[in-house]
Amino acid sequence: GKAPVTAMGHNVVFLKMGTNVDDFAKAAIAAKDNEYVPKDLEGEVIAHTKTIGGGESTTIEFTAPEAGVYDYICSFPGHHGTMHGTLTVE
Repeated sequence: GKAPVTAMGHNVVFLKMGTNVDDFAKAAIAAKDNEYVPKDLEGEVIAHTKTIGGGESTTIEFTAPEAGVYDYICSFPGHHGTMHGTLTVE
């Protein structure tokens, strides 16, 4: 994309098993100053990227959690409904 981070930011947030994705995404709306990761829910996060805008890129490295299926989302407001998936660790 070409839009600036303030208008159309994107990130990836990997969530621990059992985290309610919709509740996390709703809380993320108010967490602009923390990369759209709510401070009171940081314990539900395995890893996340910084929020980036058009033309930017980012990389993260993290140790895979125990075997299972984990949700990931873009937590920028309004994005998680279509920008989501699962990470399967075997």
